[in-house]
Amino acid sequence: AIPDQEFYKGKTIRIIVGVLRPDAGSVVVGGRDIGGLPVSEVARTVGFVFQNPDEQLFNRSVEREVGFGPRNLRLGPAMTATLVERALGLTGLDDVRAVNPYDLGLSVRKLVALASVLAMEPAVLVLDEPTTGQDGPGVARVGAIVDAYRDAGRTVIAITHDMEFAARHFERIVVMRDGLVVADGPPGDVFAPEQAELLASTGLEPPPAARIGARLGLCPTPTPDALVEALARAR
Repeated sequence: AIPDQEFYKGKTIRIIVGVLRPDAGSVVVGGRDIGGLPVSEVARTVGFVFQNPDEQLFNRSVEREVGFGPRNLRLGPAMTATLVERALGLTGLDDVRAVNPYDLGLSVRKLVALASVLAMEPAVLVLDEPTTGQDGPGVARVGAIVDAYRDAGRTVIAITHDMEFAARHFERIVVMRDGLVVADGPPGDVFAPEQAELLASTGLEPPPAARIGARLGLCPTPTPDALVEALARAR
């Protein structure tokens, strides 16, 4: 049996990446309706990183895995090499480039999966539970990649239950319940005290900084930085 939220999450992802077609409405990426495009064409624009890297990885070395996407897009040896080096550098995988991905731990395999998608430089990056299994430095690295991607003018979508990560690295939060949008806005609005009951109905709760700020009457404080600033103003 698949829990309802997992069912709707999986269905949403598959529509975004073009595997499923919407029953109604349309999905527009870069001004184009992707509903009629083959998945291979959508993959040039939308890159998807699986929650479970073992469903994505299959090459015998990290370097070959990261280079598969650019080679498949026929970008040429020189461009492929450049993109692979950039992706390995961003994810901190230079030292394990010759290692079989399945000889690495889960958190590192998740970075390999991320690097393999970054190497294709998609305009839209979709991350499914990117912080699951990551330690503190790993979460920080993924967050830095999200920030850099956004600052470069590209789009990042994360499907996540990690509300602290979402509040730190995303300007817009969309909360869904049973396939329907129940909240949509900046972190300060979505994680405001008056939304706590609504969030609880979806199995979520505001990040720690927001909860502390609410108890102290210092709102909105969705991130630790916002909480520190609010405390400084209140002194």
